[in-house]
Amino acid sequence: MSAHRSSHLSAINLSNLPPWLIASHHYNENPQRIQIQGTQSLSKLLPRLDGISDLQMCGALFHDFMDVTFQLHQWQREDSPNSRKSLKNSYLRFLRGWLFDSNSIEGAVLKGWVESRLGLLPTFHRTTVDGIHSEDYFRYLVDRMRGAARTSAILSQLDLLYEYVQYLLHRNARTTHQTLYRGINELEDHIILKKNGNSCLMRLNNLNSFTADFERAWEFGSRVLQTKVPLTKIFFLSGVLPRSLFKGEDEYLVIGGDYDVNILIGG
Repeated sequence: MSAHRSSHLSAINLSNLPPWLIASHHYNENPQRIQIQGTQSLSKLLPRLDGISDLQMCGALFHDFMDVTFQLHQWQREDSPNSRKSLKNSYLRFLRGWLFDSNSIEGAVLKGWVESRLGLLPTFHRTTVDGIHSEDYFRYLVDRMRGAARTSAILSQLDLLYEYVQYLLHRNARTTHQTLYRGINELEDHIILKKNGNSCLMRLNNLNSFTADFERAWEFGSRVLQTKVPLTKIFFLSGVLPRSLFKGEDEYLVIGGDYDVNILIGG
């Protein structure tokens, strides 16, 4: 697929780094911490987690914090069905919706978080999205707006989720990257910027599913993409929330941009 496409970046973001830098493969080689505006409230929780090694316990405390901050537990007290639904459909609803179908309404909201906070536009939602003036971008926006209307302050909830995950990834980190895998079928469906044998520079969608399990990746395609993902570009991973709340298996949600990728082909 040609690299000469409409811009995949927005001029507006809510982080400390410009979109062009976050999206670049140079950033992936030399990552910097990404700070989202307006997440200072999480500083009340993080010191309580410092001495807790059990991720399930950390996740329970985080969810309790979200519950209180966004009054998620009060959905039953609301008078109207729309008000009850708005509180009941918390960040968990959107994570589960992504796992079921990343091209769902919930998936559009998560891609919309990346777009609004980091300035990376989606390159795929149900179909290829060819820039902000395309019909496909408009349909993505409709899904995004329909999903955001389902809950209260969902983007602010996702801000705190990202910051919580980043805290866990960095508090005892011995490395800056995680090797991850993604199964695909048709390489032609992806944006290849440069190619050299079985290695390439690939432009990934603004949010993507990966796994740390090499064997599991083969379940999703005849080829597997292997890449080193900066910890700062891991939006979410399974295991950081209690299993009673979220039952995803070895799932990583990875912020996109231009990645150096090895293409592994099955025998």
